[in-house]
Amino acid sequence: MPGLGIALSLLLLFLTGVLVKNLFGGRIVAGLESLVQRVPVIGPVYAGAKTFSETVLTDKGTSFKQVLIVEFPRKGAWSVGFLTAENLEEVRARTGEDMISVFVPTTPNPTTGFIIVVNRSEVVFLDMSVEEAFKMILTLGVVAPKWKKRPADGRLAPPQTGP
Repeated sequence: MPGLGIALSLLLLFLTGVLVKNLFGGRIVAGLESLVQRVPVIGPVYAGAKTFSETVLTDKGTSFKQVLIVEFPRKGAWSVGFLTAENLEEVRARTGEDMISVFVPTTPNPTTGFIIVVNRSEVVFLDMSVEEAFKMILTLGVVAPKWKKRPADGRLAPPQTGP
């Protein structure tokens, strides 16, 4: 029968994939990760990238709670950042202010950046999703997300003047 060989080959490939993934796949991946982590320079980089991706880029991660903008690195220059922590008890107790922790990533490599602690009143929270913000950062700001909650009349707030 024509095509039977192709169908059987695809079935065999599929079954091999299922078998390896379920029985041996976890062991193979764990063994390769262990091997990579023992390499002097590559190991720590791989471990850091893996932790970052598991924490930030998966649904399990809750490290980046909300997208915001903050005046950084100087007044008048706004940077996209992510709210990372709100429960800074010691900082709040020592400053008497409502301080939050913000991660400001560098572009185009958002695995590096700055952790800054700022007063909550000094940030502007955005409706942008974490995924949209990462896409914007990775594309150097070229791909900006559409604002879903834009006013019906399409007008934006006028530019502010003065301090």
